[in-house]
Amino acid sequence: MIELFDKKKCCGCGACMQICPKNCITMRADNEGFLYPMVDTSVCVQCGACEKVCPFNSVYEQQKPISTYGVINTNEQIRLTSSSGGAFTALARTILRQNGVVFGACFDKDYQVVIAYAEDEDSLEAFKGSKYVQARVGESFSKCKCFLNQNKIVLFSGTPCQISGLKHFLKRDYDNLYTIDVVCHGAPSPMVWETYLNWCKRQNLGLSSIRNIFFRDKCSGWKGFSFTIKGQNCTLSTPYKYNPYMKAFLWDVILRPSCYECKAKAGASHADLTLGDFWGVDRIMPSVDDNKGVSLVLANSIKGKELLNKTVELNVFDTDYDKAVYYNPAIVNPVKPHPKRNYFFKNFNSTDSFENLVEKCLKPSLNEKCVDALKRIYHKLLKRK
Repeated sequence: MIELFDKKKCCGCGACMQICPKNCITMRADNEGFLYPMVDTSVCVQCGACEKVCPFNSVYEQQKPISTYGVINTNEQIRLTSSSGGAFTALARTILRQNGVVFGACFDKDYQVVIAYAEDEDSLEAFKGSKYVQARVGESFSKCKCFLNQNKIVLFSGTPCQISGLKHFLKRDYDNLYTIDVVCHGAPSPMVWETYLNWCKRQNLGLSSIRNIFFRDKCSGWKGFSFTIKGQNCTLSTPYKYNPYMKAFLWDVILRPSCYECKAKAGASHADLTLGDFWGVDRIMPSVDDNKGVSLVLANSIKGKELLNKTVELNVFDTDYDKAVYYNPAIVNPVKPHPKRNYFFKNFNSTDSFENLVEKCLKPSLNEKCVDALKRIYHKLLKRK
């Protein structure tokens, strides 16, 4: 029976729930809004299946990619409406055109994020764009296995820990399965996201009926993207560095505890391909940077490289892995928890507004200001020598 003594050792992938032969495991939210397995001990038969399938109990070996690329979708509209260079949409279309199935993250009716599947290109649109909320996996591993056993070609995309969970759940390789993970900064709390959305609605009555949400709106360019909510009667759009939710996410305040000790970094998910933003492309490959977005693609397997090669809608440029990692450290290193993370969740249900609570967490303390001042003085003295 799976027992959770340390929340940093559970990524919430749900593999244990889906593998249980007695269906005695449910995923329940804790006081921070993250899902964890709960076992009905009256039904459990102590078979150990849940413990064996847990990706934290059997961590895959880290591995370097066999090839590293900068990638741009040749369809300008797809590229502009994607988070980076539009690589995922092109790869997914290649699978769908073989009568395949694509799994990815999309919004449900309440604008929470879930893993779902698409069997046609119209349904694929919902998977486009980054969604900075931990996705509910649900029964998607089981559904994926059903499609694989029907000899369908399947592309499953998700965070590195979700791909690792899927592979542990399946227990073996499938020739008809392709996996894609993303360069992941960390998974924010669905509860915090829900609270933020409700706060936005109270601040802007025109957002009571949301039509769409873009975490990475390129209205001001790829590098200076905005967070945008489109409602029935108005649109809220703010540069990411001024948006309270994005600040809490990017400053590592609202991430799942396991994200700070991620076991699926540096190729340890064993995904066929890894996709991310090619930050640093302006220095590594300046000729392809036009501030419209470039995808970084790591081919981790021969199968992944073959899928990329037969996707004709992409311009692909060879690049250097070590240089890419230098500008994209999240490929190999987990982030560190913000010093005021615990303060944030302790005061989350207080009368303070969402925006004020985030600002209190991110406002430097007197000690931090003193340290920064001393650092500046030290560097000035060094320059004078």
